[in-house]
Amino acid sequence: MPKKPNPNLPIIGWREWLALPDLNISWIKAKVDTGARSSALHAFNIERFQENGIERVRFEIHPVQRSKERSVIAEASVHDVRSVRSSSGQKQERVVILTPVRVLGHTWDIELTLARRDKMGFRMLLGRQAIRRRMLVDPGASYAGGKPKV
Repeated sequence: MPKKPNPNLPIIGWREWLALPDLNISWIKAKVDTGARSSALHAFNIERFQENGIERVRFEIHPVQRSKERSVIAEASVHDVRSVRSSSGQKQERVVILTPVRVLGHTWDIELTLARRDKMGFRMLLGRQAIRRRMLVDPGASYAGGKPKV
C-alpha cells in the first residue's frame, strides 16, 4: 500500500529558483523533474584531478539560462562516476558530486551529475531523489519561492 504524502512538506512548482552555495551559485533556475531520478547541472570544461589523495573535479557553469555571459568556476570532491541515460536515451558516464542545495529556505545535500546541457531549456534539473520526502510538487505552479533579488 503506497504511503500517503506528508501534508506538512513545502510545496514547490515544476520550476524553481534555487541556490548552490558551495558552488558560488546564489541562484539558478531549475526544472523540477520527477521523471528524472538524478539531478543534473550544466557544466563544461570538466577536469578531474587528484588533491592530497582525494579525487576532485573543477568545472565551469553558466548559471543564467540562455546566456553564456556569466561563468562561474567551481570545484568539488568526486562523489561517484555513474552511467546515466540522457533525455535522448543515450548512456553517458557522468561525474557525481555531493553539494548543498537551498530551496524555499530549506538546505540539504544532494547528488548532482555534471553534464553539458547547452541545448536544454534549463541549466539544472532537480530530480526526484533530491526532493524525496522533503518537498511536494505542484505541477501547475511555478516559482513558489518567488524570484530572487538580483
